[in-house]
Amino acid sequence: MNAVSPVAPILRLVSVSKRFDGATALDDVSLEVPAGRTTVLLGPSGSGKTTALRLMLGLVRPEAGRVLLREAELDRAALRRGRTQMGYVVQDGGLFPHLTARQNVALVARTLDWPATRIQARVAELAELVRLSEKTLARYPSEISGGQKQRVALMRALMLDAELLFLDEPLGSLDPLVRAELQDDLVAIFHRLAKSVVLVTHDLAEAARLGDVLVLLREGRVVQQGSLDDFVSRPASPFVTAFVRAQRFADLGPGGHAGA
Repeated sequence: MNAVSPVAPILRLVSVSKRFDGATALDDVSLEVPAGRTTVLLGPSGSGKTTALRLMLGLVRPEAGRVLLREAELDRAALRRGRTQMGYVVQDGGLFPHLTARQNVALVARTLDWPATRIQARVAELAELVRLSEKTLARYPSEISGGQKQRVALMRALMLDAELLFLDEPLGSLDPLVRAELQDDLVAIFHRLAKSVVLVTHDLAEAARLGDVLVLLREGRVVQQGSLDDFVSRPASPFVTAFVRAQRFADLGPGGHAGA
């Protein structure tokens, strides 16, 4: 995806630090999530990218610093008000095995007492968006493929038309061909819906394909943020250069964009 001009942030981490069992997961991290764009958090294992995402979701609280949603503190009251505006896709989908794919998608809407006709219409709209058939939606998670599970999980995250969409390595466990197909679909979906997206990956090629803003972390700190071209042509440190060189760019064309 091409670099874009700066836009106002919908969510910010301000000098955030987080520790688990005495170990530092994030150390004085500040970053912004621009509205209507896809921000990709990447880095090696243990870099802090998933912790940053969990802080944005309000699943954990920082020891220091602030998490701001539309410039308001993301506290318990704000989370209660805004939870339906946050969609979350985890690795492997996180579907409930005793529910069909359709029931997984509709679960939260049912708890909010949506009318059956509204649920049916929304599920049909999303099934068309992610290219899933009625037959697939009638099956249980154990009866569908990994790629189909991720499409169902994406439908569930989008069911309430959430303003913010969070994806934690959603394609990491898929085989290369399925992963490439889903990457293409996500690019189209992100462009069509214009959601504010935060995606976690360790794969720089995937980050460049899906993201507008790339944020590279190492040992709980932001090393560099910008476009793939910034990382390649203007690396902020030797680590950035090493990280770029360690990735495979055989499928990237000139300028760091996905080839045909």
